[in-house]
Amino acid sequence: MDQGIFVIQSPVVMKPKLLCLLGPTAVGKTEVAIQLAQRLNAEIVSVDSRQIYRQMNIGTAKPTPDEQHAAPHHLIDCIDITQSFSVADYQSLADAAITEIQNRGKQVLLVGGAGLYFRAIVDGLFEGPAADHVFRKRLEQEASEKGVDVLHDRLRSCDPESADRIHPNNLTRVIRALEVYELTGTPMSEHQQQWHPKNQRYPFIAFGLTMPREQLYRRIEQRIDIMLANGLIAEVESLLAAGYSRDSFALQSFGYKELIAYLDRKCTYVEAVEQLKQNTRRFAKRQLTWFRKDKRIDWVDRESIPDIVGYILRMIRDT
Repeated sequence: MDQGIFVIQSPVVMKPKLLCLLGPTAVGKTEVAIQLAQRLNAEIVSVDSRQIYRQMNIGTAKPTPDEQHAAPHHLIDCIDITQSFSVADYQSLADAAITEIQNRGKQVLLVGGAGLYFRAIVDGLFEGPAADHVFRKRLEQEASEKGVDVLHDRLRSCDPESADRIHPNNLTRVIRALEVYELTGTPMSEHQQQWHPKNQRYPFIAFGLTMPREQLYRRIEQRIDIMLANGLIAEVESLLAAGYSRDSFALQSFGYKELIAYLDRKCTYVEAVEQLKQNTRRFAKRQLTWFRKDKRIDWVDRESIPDIVGYILRMIRDT
């Protein structure tokens, strides 16, 4: 079946499946996704935690206007850098986009590398214990007096996986992760791995794109060189000139914080670029680690399968 919405066969109901294309940064998801969307009459729902920001384009590897014209995209350019945005907010927007696409008789294609966002769509959110407002107030006061790094270091000692994922400046999420550990005795990252396939919110079929680690790292470095050539520094300068805070959650993500440090003369250009490449490689490694834990994802090696699109279409037909 190379055209139209593929479905779960059931004696009672035929329910549309989501098609998911996942994987680390720079593995080539956008190119494959556009071809799949064109073949399957699909619309793309971005599963990316940074492409939601309107003002951040080059550094987030956002699909170009031509690419977005080639296949409809959703959940890109949704919010301003100054706005707070949670995983729950993302889930709500994604649900609305999925319903809208399916109501038009189109196939939904989830594409991206944000593992937590993907799980929020297909499995739901970890609810966790109710808020302890006394605990939160105490930690907010401590952060005000001693700095946010004190709380982030404490989080790293009890939940290093969450600490890797949550930036120190995202005080709300840092405190919530500490709160979950305080109230349950279990790291939040461990709770978030306890989703069960039987609780799926949507039926889906997922493919993960991968390639040998050395090749992926070369692609990451080449992409960063292209971003710099296309004006990434000018993009960062324009954001700072517009008055956006250097300490905002969005601008403290990789691709921006390293160049802000260079513009603030805290390091040389060469040092900033090398740090950016290193941070991006580490991010890709964390993405792979997260997705590899989900046994529902079928992995496709781009090095060994030249016709990725044809392979995925055959796998869909066989499924």
